[in-house]
Amino acid sequence: MRVLVAGVGNIFLGDDGFGPEVVRVLEREDLPAGVRLVDYGIRGVHLAYDLLEPWDALVLIDALPQTEPPGQIEVFEVDSESLSSTQGFDAHSLDPTSVFGSVRALGGTLPRTFVVGAHAGSVDEGIGLTPELKSSVGGAVSVVCGLVRSMAVDAATSGQEA
Repeated sequence: MRVLVAGVGNIFLGDDGFGPEVVRVLEREDLPAGVRLVDYGIRGVHLAYDLLEPWDALVLIDALPQTEPPGQIEVFEVDSESLSSTQGFDAHSLDPTSVFGSVRALGGTLPRTFVVGAHAGSVDEGIGLTPELKSSVGGAVSVVCGLVRSMAVDAATSGQEA
């Protein structure tokens, strides 16, 4: 089993630094073998190139748009059909749809992809999460750990090496 857990976001834009903060906390967790944990920050092109490797799954951790109460955690699986409009190579953006489009432009395919995020309260200039996002970090860590541990169990029961 090979799972890439990728934290993304700009730590200089308040709650946009949610992904990197969750990765920082996840570094203290005992994750299953085969899980690679990376804080990509705003390095979208690096994530796109890393996704050219053969991964069984991607867990992307990011701040979500301010469409729900700040700090509310959402988990969803992204399918290739919902990303059909993401084409082309963009070396300057870490918008996940741009990264996914870049992977396709480079000739790669996305593995099974999950997004774990919390709705932002503020993405104004400044370092540090709002209190609502700070309080959501632990919940996101639990969700990511549960996802990767579940994948490890599934891999082990299907005969793959976990």
